Amino acid sequence: MFSELIVAGGVWAKLRALGPVGEILLGLADASVVPTPGSLDFLVILLVGSSPGNWWMYVLAATVGSSAGAYITYRIGLKGGKEGLAKRIPEKKLAKIYRWSEKYGVGAVAVPALLPPPFPLSPFLLAAGVMKVPKTKFLAAYSVGRLVRYGIVAWLGRKYGQSIIRAMQEYSRPIIWALILLAVLGGIAAAGYLWRRKQKGLPMLHSAEKKAA
Repeated sequence: MFSELIVAGGVWAKLRALGPVGEILLGLADASVVPTPGSLDFLVILLVGSSPGNWWMYVLAATVGSSAGAYITYRIGLKGGKEGLAKRIPEKKLAKIYRWSEKYGVGAVAVPALLPPPFPLSPFLLAAGVMKVPKTKFLAAYSVGRLVRYGIVAWLGRKYGQSIIRAMQEYSRPIIWALILLAVLGGIAAAGYLWRRKQKGLPMLHSAEKKAA
């Protein structure tokens, strides 16, 4: 939902105008403190569509920004340990993440880095920190996965970027209003969920419920 708000606001236009620098900033936020699923892929498509000859530069910038953000998340897991991770992720999901990490090693970082949304990424980055995966191996695995992913996205940008840009220019106002409406509906749904939990006498967040137990 946050990615939709970016598109609806002036921030998106500024990021696009900044080019590779905008990619680095968005990648830094997306893989760390402010997840924006799919937003960096979309930015790469638009930038490559506008300037196909510079596709390699946009791929590298997206990879650098995302890798920097992933390292921040990795450091959070490293410092927080298993107790900190248990507060963020439900027990069943956490057990699966640990099994993946133990079975595939750095592959449990490279594969999620390659896969598109809605595949969850942050839990695997946090788990890599918790399990003390060597920093160089972590960054290498993640960067390779992201490099392949954004290479594929850049190819899509060369093929379909111009069409997407024309459609956005032609239907910009309806798109913005539709995204604002989706954001409002999402907020109403979240408020309704929290209200129902309050009516049942439950904590607002599942993590707080688990901690209390």
